[in-house]
Amino acid sequence: MSVLTVDLAERSYPIYIGSGLFSENSPLPTHISGKRVCIVTNDIVQPLYLQTVKNILKDFLVDEIILPDGEAEKSLANFDKIMSHLLANEHGRDTTLIALGGGVIGDITGFAAACYQRGINFIQIPTTLLSQVDSSVGGKTAVNHPLGKNMIGAFYQPKAVLVNIDSLSSLPIREFNAGMAEVIKYGILGDSSFFNWLEENTELIKKSDQDTLATMIEKCCLCKANVVAEDETESGVRALLNLGHTFGHAIEADQGYGVWLHGEAVATGMVLAAKLSVAMNLLEVSDLRRIEQLINAFDLPLIPPNNMGYKEFIVHMRRDKKNLAGQLRFILPTAIGRSEIRDDITEALLKQIL
Repeated sequence: MSVLTVDLAERSYPIYIGSGLFSENSPLPTHISGKRVCIVTNDIVQPLYLQTVKNILKDFLVDEIILPDGEAEKSLANFDKIMSHLLANEHGRDTTLIALGGGVIGDITGFAAACYQRGINFIQIPTTLLSQVDSSVGGKTAVNHPLGKNMIGAFYQPKAVLVNIDSLSSLPIREFNAGMAEVIKYGILGDSSFFNWLEENTELIKKSDQDTLATMIEKCCLCKANVVAEDETESGVRALLNLGHTFGHAIEADQGYGVWLHGEAVATGMVLAAKLSVAMNLLEVSDLRRIEQLINAFDLPLIPPNNMGYKEFIVHMRRDKKNLAGQLRFILPTAIGRSEIRDDITEALLKQIL
């Protein structure tokens, strides 16, 4: 087991990465201050891991909330369901919420923790690759709205993150590949050596080699932790972590949440961002081809839905959280391992790409 730290002064917290984190030696109980715990999970994860986690918490009073699976469930209606459960069961400020699941569960549980009685403790136990390498770290919490993804939320940090690599063994291949989009993102935006490593280790990753996966996840979490420590509320460098997300969120909102998995939409979004960068003479075509090749190696889409063009994209992108004073802002790769924020994208260029 390795332990990383998200350095946020008095709100710093550990990220535990390894196998066997659901055993009796789990560090989970040490991060619960009160006697009451409420686990939020979904109907897919429940039969796999809920009882195991409850066994670790045998010295606490534990209840649970089971939500349906899927991106469409990251909604205000389910946020209300969590609130109603906590109130009806007389949970107090000493309750700890535990998010047991993927990014949807982590985001909605964190948002509920931020809001309930003006803030209670919560812990992330991500069970998907995407949530392990990205969404569980950094304190971004939110729910979706029909008009935009993650538009209602808060920055609210967990007390700890437990990344149990063993849980990836139960992950469908499509979900695993979707998580790889966020992994590849780290290499494109700021670490060329990691991108090279991913190219060299593609086959071991696809075979779920445990040592390779542990190295990969630790590298991603370290990158995310360092960026969050520098810019917690996304006023500067943290915005770079949204590479591919401006286009990707538009795809998700337009197609309906869950039709395209988040990672699939981000993968296509990164290709579109790279093509935009090539059109602006910021990125070499050879780098675009390497990006496409690595994304394609994990069976991720390279082109957007055939029913989406400029008009469909722009209506959603105008609601993007990164926009300032009505000006569209994009994260563009300028080389493999380097990216920047640009707000000088013309409508003609966007139409050319889309």
